[in-house]
Amino acid sequence: MWDIFISALPKLLEAMVKYTIPLTLLSFTFGIIIAVIVALIKFLNPKVSGIVSILWKLLRLLASFYVWVFRSTPLLVQLFIIFFGLPAIGVKLPAFTAAVIGFSLNTGAYASETIRSALLSVNKDQWDAAYTLGFSTPQTLWKIIMPQAFRIVLPPLSNEFIGLVKDTSLASTITIAEMFQISQQYAAQNYEPLLMYVEVAALYAMLCTILSVLQRYLEKKSSRYMKGDEN
Repeated sequence: MWDIFISALPKLLEAMVKYTIPLTLLSFTFGIIIAVIVALIKFLNPKVSGIVSILWKLLRLLASFYVWVFRSTPLLVQLFIIFFGLPAIGVKLPAFTAAVIGFSLNTGAYASETIRSALLSVNKDQWDAAYTLGFSTPQTLWKIIMPQAFRIVLPPLSNEFIGLVKDTSLASTITIAEMFQISQQYAAQNYEPLLMYVEVAALYAMLCTILSVLQRYLEKKSSRYMKGDEN
């Protein structure tokens, strides 16, 4: 039994390095970019008029629709639509690309609401004080609001990242040979499903534990300027 465990470990680690980690990093990076854009569209209310005002409202409506769609449907279904469904209309994507798109769009939808909530939590007096000092809206957002929102948004976004690591196991359903699919292959070959699934679960747990330690470190670093407020 332990021979099977040891012989499967190199292949599982290879799948982790080759697929699980890159898929997580790429999807989270693109997802956060999408999330920031969507959050700012829904958060900002620029004083515009005429056709610009109409276009901005349409953009906000589109952003809200995107968030609603991806928060209201299962991630697995989204992956199936992108990989198996789109070829029906002539859009055929490689499995890895389809997975990155699916995970990124899903992450972006959830993270955008987290970021928007963090921006809303910053006291409105900060805006007034910045404008009094002559800051423009972009300067205020970038230099004053975003740094404060970052400290608020760090824990939930870290949880999103850790969750994404585990969600990458769904990529096995669209033919990507990541860790979970490799464990399924070994389980089918050696008739040891419990052993294989426990082994892959341990590897996911190891990854998530490392990320949790890093999360606590980042939270501590981002809160170092608040020590004086705690006294």
